[in-house]
Amino acid sequence: MSSDAHPTFVKICGLTREADVLDSVAAGANAIGFVMYPPSARYVAPERAGQLAKLLPSDVTPVLLFVNASLEEVEAACLAVPNALLQFHGDESPFECDRLAQAVQRPYWRAARIPTDNTASFDLVKFCQDYSNAQAILLDAHVDGYGGGGKTFNWSQLPPNVNAHLVLSGGLTPANVTDGIRQLRPKALSLAVDVSSGVELEGHKGLKDARKIQEFVAAVKAADAIE
Repeated sequence: MSSDAHPTFVKICGLTREADVLDSVAAGANAIGFVMYPPSARYVAPERAGQLAKLLPSDVTPVLLFVNASLEEVEAACLAVPNALLQFHGDESPFECDRLAQAVQRPYWRAARIPTDNTASFDLVKFCQDYSNAQAILLDAHVDGYGGGGKTFNWSQLPPNVNAHLVLSGGLTPANVTDGIRQLRPKALSLAVDVSSGVELEGHKGLKDARKIQEFVAAVKAADAIE
């Protein structure tokens, strides 16, 4: 696959500071994620997300991450961040995802929590069928809580062909994202990558490291350069 024709879409998630938003944009990120889940250390209120989203150029997509949110919470966040993509990361059913997305007229991604235990099974093909209205299926490691655990799952356990657009997440870093793209790109209709903890300052959830962001995007471009 030629990188010029199909560059990998890059999302940097869990941003809380203006400098991190600007650094992500400067590095070449395609999307910026804001966590709308109050228990998370990366949580930002809708008003704060709106302030940060105003720093984004028109070609960078804001993404609002929800965990079992109410319609009122989704509506409030979408009002604060116009044109945002939704990302459902909790226990939302296909019906609930569709209901919430239709109410605010936004496309959505659905997170699939892949077991890190190689003996546990997860039917990704069925999951993608169940959530067929999702714009993409995000693959994250199943950890305590919801996402941002910095853990990977066994990429080789995924089926060889998935009829969906996939977003690889879960423990990605500048060191492993190139290999992740090479392994998963052939399996999906298209592949994006999503990073949070892998580009953070050591021991500081929600605070990003500009150098790590630059290295991550460079590693993605390196993967795209491989035929």
